[in-house]
This record gives sequence, structure tokens and C-alpha cells, in this order.
Amino acid sequence: MSKESDFYEKLKKSLIETTEFPTKYMYKFIIPSGDEKFKQIENIFDNMGAVINSKPSKTGKYTSLTILVKMKSPDDIINKYQEVSKVEGVISL
Repeated sequence: MSKESDFYEKLKKSLIETTEFPTKYMYKFIIPSGDEKFKQIENIFDNMGAVINSKPSKTGKYTSLTILVKMKSPDDIINKYQEVSKVEGVISL
């Protein structure tokens, strides 16, 4: 198993043990500043009622995103992480 699949397995187990679904889940990402990456992530969470807050770094080179969205299951949460991981340069926190 890869590190990535290990991470998602542990996350799923933790979510099942500690969270009642549906729940509001908070995602945190760091992206290179610029509209393109922000739009890509915004599209991933489109039509879900997500609240997206962004804050530029001191140098303006990066932007932190906090996304609060209602999720139905651990698998839905993991699927969103996997979709976002395909956006180049994104760091998941």
C-alpha cells in the first residue's frame, strides 16, 4: 500500500469512529496564488453549498483556503481530497 492510500485508510477509520454523518467538514489547503488554481478548487466544491475563505500569504506567493461544506460520508470527504490532489501545486493540511 502506498503512503497516500494508508493516509486515506487512517482518515476514513478516524472519521467513522469520531464523526456522525452528515456533518460539516473543514478542508484546508495551500495553493500557489492566482485565479486558475482557486477556480479549479472552487469548481470541485461547486453546487455543494461550500463556504470558501481565502487568505494570501505575507509575500503573496501562496493563498490558504478554508472550505466548510456539509458532507454525507467519510468516502465523500476522501473523494474530495483525491479530486483536489489532482490540482497541481496544492498542499492539503
